[in-house]
Amino acid sequence: MNDDETFVGIGRSPANRRQVGVKLLWIGIWLAFMGAPLKDLIDGNHTPWAAALGALGLLVFVGTYLVLVFRHTSKALDRRRVGATVAFLGTLAAVLSLTLGTPWLVLFVYVSVTVGATLPLRTAGWLIPVVTSVLVGIGLTGDHPGDVITALVFPALLGGFAMTGVRQMIRTTIELREARATVAQLAANEERLRLARDLHDLLGHSLSLITLKSELAGRMLPDHPDQAALQVADIEQVSRQALVDVRTAVTGYRRPTLPGELAGARTALAAAGIVADIPADAPAELPEKPEEVLAWALREAVTNVVRHSGARRCAVTLTPRQTLDGRVLELTVEDDGRGGSGTKPGNGLTGISERLATVDGTLTTRVTSSASGKGFTLTLSVPLGSALGSGE
Repeated sequence: MNDDETFVGIGRSPANRRQVGVKLLWIGIWLAFMGAPLKDLIDGNHTPWAAALGALGLLVFVGTYLVLVFRHTSKALDRRRVGATVAFLGTLAAVLSLTLGTPWLVLFVYVSVTVGATLPLRTAGWLIPVVTSVLVGIGLTGDHPGDVITALVFPALLGGFAMTGVRQMIRTTIELREARATVAQLAANEERLRLARDLHDLLGHSLSLITLKSELAGRMLPDHPDQAALQVADIEQVSRQALVDVRTAVTGYRRPTLPGELAGARTALAAAGIVADIPADAPAELPEKPEEVLAWALREAVTNVVRHSGARRCAVTLTPRQTLDGRVLELTVEDDGRGGSGTKPGNGLTGISERLATVDGTLTTRVTSSASGKGFTLTLSVPLGSALGSGE
């Protein structure tokens, strides 16, 4: 389980059963303190009616606690409903503690945790000590006030304030994720604007010239066909040059780069809850064509991991090697997923193989098995000549 998945499980609406389980684990971990009231009920210290009402009250309390914390640790809060529910939990804890005895004071620990997990930081800062004070006040009326203070006061204070810290961490993680998405969107918008400006600069003059020459050729055509033909020849030349300029301009947009695909792979795997081990940088001064082939292959491989593998971990490595035929760059994508779906290569692997063939590259695949399950390893190698010779 990785940190990003943990925060997804707590701070966001669960998208699958695994995330539901993670969220319930982090919320239900505090149920370890429920042993005292359960033991009090099992020991038969109360009349059957009191025991039945106590069990019902305990079920209502735990159910309300789980639902409240499960639904309201995300960013959007219905403060009135949350405040009313917290007040209900506090009242129920006080009633059960006063009527059934000291073992039920542990419910105030849950009230404190709920306050820290759901209410704003400023409100939780003063309400957690208040809840703890009520616990102490009711505990002093019991038979063993010293034991109550030692056993419950510190868990109530530390549990409540710890949950405020966890909640702030969750909110910060959500805000950072949203900021990252916003930055990516702004960068994409800036690229679109730059492309629009470049195309306008490239085509504005050419299209205007083509329009003028077309009008001139139209006027010359009836009486001066030879001169009209010259204008048409100029139009053809201008249009061809405009086409060359456009292709040159968009090449940089269409060609993927290895650093860009490494960053994209890191983002895609993190969004899918997969632990990613990806190098921060690609080797410098890569030849254009081999880099493009590796970039396309990395994009396809990571897409397959995210969509089809069911993996929990994925590692990408880039290794320059010296062979008898010259220098090569080896790209390896390894996951711990289902290990492939059949003996025939899919469209993705076929496309990768076809691209590798254009640069005399090689592709090998391997299904691995271990005690923890299967995995799939994709290894590509492209020749570089002496491009990286100066890098070592």
